[in-house]
Amino acid sequence: MGLTKSDDQLLSSPLIDHSQNSAIKRTGTIWTAVAHIITGVIGSGVLSLAWSMAQLGWIAGPLLMLFFAAITLISTFLMCDCYRSPDPEHGPIRNRSFAEAVELNLGEKSAWISGLLIHINFYGTGIAYVITSATCFSAIQKSNCYHKYGHDAPCEFGNTNSMLLFGLVQIFMSQIPDLHSMEWLSVVAAVMSIAYSTIGLGLGAAQVIGEGVILGSIGGISTSSSTQKFWLVFQALGDIAFAYPFTMIVLNIQDTLRAPPPETETMKRASVISITTTTFFYLCCGGFGYAAFGDQTPGNLLTGFGFYEPYWLIDFANACIVLHLVGGYQIYSQPVFALVDKWFQENLPHSTFVNRAYSIKLPLLPALSLNLQRLCFRTVYVASTTAIAMVFPYFNQVLGVLGAINFWPMAIYFPVEMCLRRNNIGAWTSKWILLRAFSALCFVLTMFALIASIQGLISARFSSQLYEE
Repeated sequence: MGLTKSDDQLLSSPLIDHSQNSAIKRTGTIWTAVAHIITGVIGSGVLSLAWSMAQLGWIAGPLLMLFFAAITLISTFLMCDCYRSPDPEHGPIRNRSFAEAVELNLGEKSAWISGLLIHINFYGTGIAYVITSATCFSAIQKSNCYHKYGHDAPCEFGNTNSMLLFGLVQIFMSQIPDLHSMEWLSVVAAVMSIAYSTIGLGLGAAQVIGEGVILGSIGGISTSSSTQKFWLVFQALGDIAFAYPFTMIVLNIQDTLRAPPPETETMKRASVISITTTTFFYLCCGGFGYAAFGDQTPGNLLTGFGFYEPYWLIDFANACIVLHLVGGYQIYSQPVFALVDKWFQENLPHSTFVNRAYSIKLPLLPALSLNLQRLCFRTVYVASTTAIAMVFPYFNQVLGVLGAINFWPMAIYFPVEMCLRRNNIGAWTSKWILLRAFSALCFVLTMFALIASIQGLISARFSSQLYEE
């Protein structure tokens, strides 16, 4: 498909950057891509999957996890094919972000909508990661308290200080210039995610083996009313949706890959490896967690465990989560930072505040390049995500809202529409009908999940206010 706009029109959009910066040195491999993907996908969402399984039961739970895995892989493949767009005059153009690909294929209006949704989701994921890190810090404190004073001790800890600490760490980490400079952080974060997922899996399995009983049922947990069950089921769908799709960062990661082989080929292979790995951990963590606790399955698998020994293993697992979230927060924040940096550089090209970098040498650390504009904006950004997390510290509900907002438009609608346009699939052909029906089904599921998660968030906030009074 040829371009429908002039280069000047493309470059005029503040959300899009189609400039082909040849100075960027792309050194990524299939394994760095796997690390980036696992860092972006296996996050706080894995901790809610046992709770989601408990709402759905032994049949619907695993099937829906496999469904979301398949959808994620399909949408990822569709996005990989959008990395390069043909241009008869200048050769293939790199689409280095989701919004760039949408604009070239669907037009500027769609690009603005997708860009807005992308950055809302990036921002919301940062909020979710602040909440999750705080619950992990509290779990470590609680575990140590129970170990020291006994299981009947009043071991309750607030989240405020933990959120502030995580925010301070992110202010420092946010000074990393861009995604190309943080491959090492993604590798560390990916290792941590596999470590705590394995521990969660092992603890759940140990509980099942130790008790000799597999809890749970085909229909999931029982509730006081069918209405409550309805809301919880669709909230669980939102939580699963949050745990999977990473479509909005596929092209950002693909743009770090060296060629040959073709970036699309490498990215598809990396996606298969990553999604297969994450699905295995998701099924095991969700399944063993539900089997261990049944109707009492906690909202956050590791922070709500009903046993306390070995306490050091619980501490280690939660520490791994925090380390992973440090990297995961940056994976989802760096695209926002890059957009803002570009806007400032284009609109204030002669400003010392925007363009000058200062080198700072800290003990035992390599020299740090500090830019004042970057320092100010990124500090405000991190502070705002931390503040909102302190106001709405509700793990499952926040994840459900974010998952529902992200799933249909980013993982289904835009990839499907770009596929139809790029491949010139005619209206009312069999492929057209199949893709449209598929998109419509996912839209209905997404709307129910969004409404249910918002209802849960409002109920949690209302209950919290009543408790405080």
